[in-house]
Amino acid sequence: MSAEFISRLVGMVVLAIGGLFLGVHVAELAGTSSYLYGTTFLLVGALTGLVVTPYVTVRPLIFLRQQVRRIPIQQLLAGVLGLTVGLIIAALSVFPISMLPQPLNQILPLLAAVLFGYLGVLVMTLRQQEIFNLLVRGRLAMHPAEEERPRVPPVLLDTSVIIDGRIADISRTGFIGGEMLVPRFVLNELQHIADSPDTLRRNRGRRGLDMLRRLQEESVSPVRIVDMDVKGVREVDDRLVLLAKQLHCAIVTNDYNLNRVAELQGVPVLNINELANAVRAVYLPGETLTVHILQKGKETDQGVGYLDDGTMVVVEGGQPYIGSEIDLMVTKVLQTAAGRMIFARPLESTRQR
Repeated sequence: MSAEFISRLVGMVVLAIGGLFLGVHVAELAGTSSYLYGTTFLLVGALTGLVVTPYVTVRPLIFLRQQVRRIPIQQLLAGVLGLTVGLIIAALSVFPISMLPQPLNQILPLLAAVLFGYLGVLVMTLRQQEIFNLLVRGRLAMHPAEEERPRVPPVLLDTSVIIDGRIADISRTGFIGGEMLVPRFVLNELQHIADSPDTLRRNRGRRGLDMLRRLQEESVSPVRIVDMDVKGVREVDDRLVLLAKQLHCAIVTNDYNLNRVAELQGVPVLNINELANAVRAVYLPGETLTVHILQKGKETDQGVGYLDDGTMVVVEGGQPYIGSEIDLMVTKVLQTAAGRMIFARPLESTRQR
């Protein structure tokens, strides 16, 4: 049973009993039959408790919990510290205020607690970044040896790079030295995709969740799900860019649009597709390679095959070799927007020439 259902039952019983006693009391004052008033007030109390109780007990707590989960931990800590400092100042001001004549000595302490508590929370949340930076500098001044150790900034993972899965293999190599952060709203988007009625989207979402679990288990760098969020922004990509600007860290993605938007706003981007293109094997004209010819090319007598990393190889005179694996000699290499493309000839025809 859910907490809301239990609260409805408890509220119904409590208000029904209260209504019964109230109805009997009203009947005694009116000098009429207590049975009619008692039954009526009992039913009204039971109905009121059944309907109203969750709105004054469970649902406010659920709403408060959701709001607390959305607040970044740094902002939450700043608010608690500000409230604590404000209440301490209010407590110190109680003694001189208590020397004032009545009723000021009874009203002003409460107003001072509210005022100083609010001011403490306001100041700490508005200037939290400067205050925490000041505390970090003070700690480094007391422990200079800690300043010598370089701190590797964290990186933010977006939804597309988690679903892609190659980040799991890259993380095992240790190329990403900083902590990998997955914001809660990215995880929520993965869960939403995994629950999609469309089969393809559902499979992509489930793959993303599996990859995230694999990342947490196998990655050399720590992977952490954080509750940090950006208020006033609904789109996941926009929230990710703004959060990266706040944390002064890079975004790991393979989304072209997110890549361009982040670069325009000065946010560094680690693109998995660019990394894959950069580490592909380099072939120069005159070198040989072995490729399995899969299909016809656009031009007459051309065949097309692919390397293990996905690089397309266009074979001039390769159409007769479709379905077989042959040795080739590279004649030309082109770098296009879609990636690297290699042109080659069958090694046998090159020797005949």
